[in-house]
Amino acid sequence: MTQMNKKLSLKEIEAIVCDMSIDNAIQKLYSFKEEYGTRVDKLIIKYEKKKLVLEKELKRFEDMCHYEKEARKEGKKLIAGIDEAGRGPLAGPVVAAAVILPEDIFISGLNDSKKLTEKRREELYAIITQKAIAYDVGIVDEKIIDELNILNATKMAMEISVESLNVKPDLLLVDAVELDSIKIQQKSLVKGDALSISIAAASIVAKVTRDRLIEDFDAAYPMYGFKKHKGYGTKEHIDAIKKFGICPIHRISFTKNFTV
Repeated sequence: MTQMNKKLSLKEIEAIVCDMSIDNAIQKLYSFKEEYGTRVDKLIIKYEKKKLVLEKELKRFEDMCHYEKEARKEGKKLIAGIDEAGRGPLAGPVVAAAVILPEDIFISGLNDSKKLTEKRREELYAIITQKAIAYDVGIVDEKIIDELNILNATKMAMEISVESLNVKPDLLLVDAVELDSIKIQQKSLVKGDALSISIAAASIVAKVTRDRLIEDFDAAYPMYGFKKHKGYGTKEHIDAIKKFGICPIHRISFTKNFTV
């Protein structure tokens, strides 16, 4: 058999189609079937399953674009999603993010940050920050949290994130709260990070930013395990507070029940 007539392996066939769109890959595989017969059926089934998964993801994403689409029908062009990370931990700042995504964007897997693994959040953070029209964060530390309370500190962080944007939004989609001091039209959505792509994107940017900040404190205060629990009230963290007392990044108003 000459080199020109050598049959391709399934691995070689898949290498040919793997970078194609799903539809083009399936079409190409069916063309291989004419020559290779049932040998390529396994690959065809694999890619047809991939197509079903993609269609399901596109539908989910489309549903999460509802509020953005309604706003654009009303003439809004720059729609900012606002969300926070870090309302519940015993230590560290609360971080908010504001993100303006372009119209007709599709980011596979974009969802409420709490539903994603740390690795996937990092991957999506890179995509969001690259493709966003604008994004910024607001950071309010533990001292201000103790002074204002967590709700007001959260609102402050959100306001900072909006005011730091390099373009002014037409509309704010805010997760759960209203920002009274911001004179921009806004809509508050309970569990908005699961309902709006803009808020979901903000939730990821806020979460990744805060996680990176709190991990930096792990080197300074290794006895508390911040890298592992990110400041949340795990048994390990509470036991460390009882043993070592609080450190400078602990929220006094959150930890007073664990210290004498």
